[in-house]
Amino acid sequence: MEHAPRSFRASLAAMLGICLVIILIALDSTVVGTAMPRIVAELRGYDLYPWIASAYLLGSAITIPIAGRLGDLYGRKPFVLAAIITFTVTSAACGFAGSMTQLMLARGLQGIGGGMLVGVAFACVPDLFPDRAQRVRWQVLLSASFGVASALGPTLGGWLTEHFGWRSVFTINLPVAVLALPMVWCYLPHIVHHEEGDRSIDWLGALLLAVSVTTLLLGSEAIQTHGFGDWRGPALMLGAIACGALFVWHQHHSASPIIPPRLFANRDALKLMALGLLTGLSMFVLVFYSPLLLQGGFGFSPKQAGYLMTPLLVCITLGSIVNGRILPRVARAERVIAWGQIGTLVSCLCLSLLGPGAPNWQILLQFALCGFSLGFQLPNLTLQMMAVAGKRDLGVGSALIQTTRMIGSMLGVGIAGVMVNARYAHDAGGAVAALKLESPALESLMDTPQILIRAADQQALAELAGRLGFDAAALIEQARHALVGGIHLGFVLCAIMAALSIAISLRLPRYEIAKKS
Repeated sequence: MEHAPRSFRASLAAMLGICLVIILIALDSTVVGTAMPRIVAELRGYDLYPWIASAYLLGSAITIPIAGRLGDLYGRKPFVLAAIITFTVTSAACGFAGSMTQLMLARGLQGIGGGMLVGVAFACVPDLFPDRAQRVRWQVLLSASFGVASALGPTLGGWLTEHFGWRSVFTINLPVAVLALPMVWCYLPHIVHHEEGDRSIDWLGALLLAVSVTTLLLGSEAIQTHGFGDWRGPALMLGAIACGALFVWHQHHSASPIIPPRLFANRDALKLMALGLLTGLSMFVLVFYSPLLLQGGFGFSPKQAGYLMTPLLVCITLGSIVNGRILPRVARAERVIAWGQIGTLVSCLCLSLLGPGAPNWQILLQFALCGFSLGFQLPNLTLQMMAVAGKRDLGVGSALIQTTRMIGSMLGVGIAGVMVNARYAHDAGGAVAALKLESPALESLMDTPQILIRAADQQALAELAGRLGFDAAALIEQARHALVGGIHLGFVLCAIMAALSIAISLRLPRYEIAKKS
């Protein structure tokens, strides 16, 4: 279904509406990460720390490909509007949560709204700008919006948490949503690429997808909680693989698949999906565990941690802008992704050597390098997948990149969680054992890194130390070193994923910017 060319003013207004949607997603991701240590301290639930992110990722990973396919079939505008409303209402529910369990459930529902936004928002750009060269230029506006919001997020989240409490970080979405709704309603065109007779969707496939993703998450969490020695984690992971294989088989035999089998058969699409998965794993570890490193490991306040993490997110924007400028000017545009992955490899290795006494400028510089490197990867993965998918599957192709990133993040939950918890349990447990005190209360206090971010637990430890005669400050310091060592292992994992990504990205097909979609 072809549409008449749009004026620059109309295109700009539509893009500003989409940018507000991107800001909505980016702000939520970054303000919540900075507030998480304080949330855990108040709601007392370190064991559920990864689940607050995992629940969101689960809702998003299930919803993204379904929303992408529905957007291809029915047009994206109705789903953008519905997603903004869903995301905003569930954000308010997060702010009213009275326990970690309630917050986890609210975040899962919020993930559904976020998944709808991600599944359709990025695919609106090629609808508005079919020409690839023009699309790359306008894509910079999206990247800039994401980066500016992400840059403000950590500092804003830390400031709000310190001055108004952690619940206030969930209200920041409300004014952005109030602006985004009328902009999208008035200016985003309703473009449909499929004819009336070709609009069915495979709901059995959607169920299989939901079961496989949910099982993957449960397996990841079981491994994190019980380790690889317990049968539950590996069994659930095998179940997730089996469900995923059944989903792919069903897509090949469905009359109206969510993900067209031609994308599964396309080697170039599979390479990009693999890169999306590896990128998601690395980003989760960096964005989710860095606040815990800075607050729990290095002893910074939420406000200071937000300030120090700002370059990670600011430089994603700067990298994206530079990427947009050089992409049309290089002979092998597909190789630019590898440039970013080399930067990620170097920066993650540097972060793994970062100690508690490191000067602030060094922390800022290393996060900046990491963010700049990601700016060369994130937009290019989406742009190249859109080129591989073609006009008919723009939405589901774009959604696949976002979904694989979410699935990679889920794997990051399990793998990084195992590393952090195992290292902390070994080192902190050893420090407690060395005291040779039979004290269940002491073991309970030192059982998780919650002791490092909750003042009431530290006070309880000090009182216990006064009764039993040990040095509480020294024990806290040993616990900090244990947490830092575990998170450092997570950064090493990110470096390994970056090395693997380089090997894959060097085999990507040629990406011609000037070519029409």
